Amino acid sequence: MAHGADAAHGADGGLVFHPMDQFLVKPLFGHAGDPVFWYTPTNVTLWLGLAVVAIFALMVLTTSRRAVIPSRGQSVAELAYGFIYKMVEDVTGKDGVKYFPYIMTLFMFIVVANFLGLLPTAFTPTSHIAVTALLAMAVFLAVTILGFVLHGFKFLGLFWVSAAPLPLRPILAVIEIISYFVRPVSHSIRLAGNMMAGHAVIKVFAAFAAVTAIAPISIAAIAAIYGLEVLVSFIQAYVFTILTCVYLKDALHPAH
Repeated sequence: MAHGADAAHGADGGLVFHPMDQFLVKPLFGHAGDPVFWYTPTNVTLWLGLAVVAIFALMVLTTSRRAVIPSRGQSVAELAYGFIYKMVEDVTGKDGVKYFPYIMTLFMFIVVANFLGLLPTAFTPTSHIAVTALLAMAVFLAVTILGFVLHGFKFLGLFWVSAAPLPLRPILAVIEIISYFVRPVSHSIRLAGNMMAGHAVIKVFAAFAAVTAIAPISIAAIAAIYGLEVLVSFIQAYVFTILTCVYLKDALHPAH
């Protein structure tokens, strides 16, 4: 994400800046559709790859020589492992622990991509709905298929609220079905929307930092929002992951 104050003055002397330009997908070389390059990597591709490399370095390289007194990297890796394992166990139960590797991978990918996006001139792939929608659809399809594999058509009991009065059950079933299919939409938009909004606000204040009269206020606002974005980056990864655990629990135990 570009946090620099790339503000310019227009012909009428007004301040001109484009806070949403930081989310543009751009080829690293060549041009989209250029016949010379059958595949053109973009800034999204680059930062997705860097996120994978960073996760490998943290979770594999720093723990390859485990010590009784852990290094900083090993401590972070062990803390992340224990945190997500406890979450999966608490939400889904013991029978959900076998799916821990997938959930751990989701959390690490999202949180690392979010934090990398806070670096100056970096790009945040999780601010794009195309990325978050793919992650959300993967979760949605995985838990739905798992539900039918484990329970067959009994999985449809998830939509039948047996505790409700009989006349209300068909109405509640329709509501439950709609809410179930809305899951990947809300799951993906929540993450992308929060990441995009925070980065855009920082860019707006960064642009106003070029104005001498309000530069101190703008810089203070940038520091405050940046600190908030660090927190949001972790919270959004946590929310995405815990919702995945909730959906997995529904697949494992579909009856209301």
